[in-house]
Amino acid sequence: MYNVVIIGGGIVGLASALKIKEANPRYRVAVVEKEKAIAQHQTGHNSGVIHSGLYYKPGSLKAKNCIDGYNQLIRFCEEEGVNYELCGKIVVATSQEEIPYLDKLTERGRENGLTNLKELSSEELKEHEPHVNGVKGLFVPQTGIIDYKEVAAKYAEKFQHFGGEIFTDTKVLDFKKNDPLVEVIT
Repeated sequence: MYNVVIIGGGIVGLASALKIKEANPRYRVAVVEKEKAIAQHQTGHNSGVIHSGLYYKPGSLKAKNCIDGYNQLIRFCEEEGVNYELCGKIVVATSQEEIPYLDKLTERGRENGLTNLKELSSEELKEHEPHVNGVKGLFVPQTGIIDYKEVAAKYAEKFQHFGGEIFTDTKVLDFKKNDPLVEVIT
């Protein structure tokens, strides 16, 4: 018997399970994953980018979600010793026609709270990346890289430390409602 059953042992399922368990220590919480290990799908096959919120309309839910998630992720990694690198990224305008879009991104980034954004001339672009061909660039220092499988593993470790249970190699086949309970059939 569980208070909460989360289906899917990727980063979203594991982060949700950990947050629920931390907020409700007495709850019995389980994660059910059909694969033999956690983080086998999108979590383990993504680009590993830590997004900074540059592209989203300031004040939008997407921007708020991205920035809040960014801050939570960095804080979690610092507290738990998960490796990451804020190496930054460069957005490049390859023609004069793209400069207004780049300028809009710069403005959005600042409105979303990004600091130390640096506009780069074509010569400065070459200093950062000799093989780039662009007329103008924007360096975004908050963007980073991370291994999200490592983050998922740390979420799972903490979740289990708090008494959460993870069932791998367990596919959910159906649900059966037996008021007030729901049976999860695997």
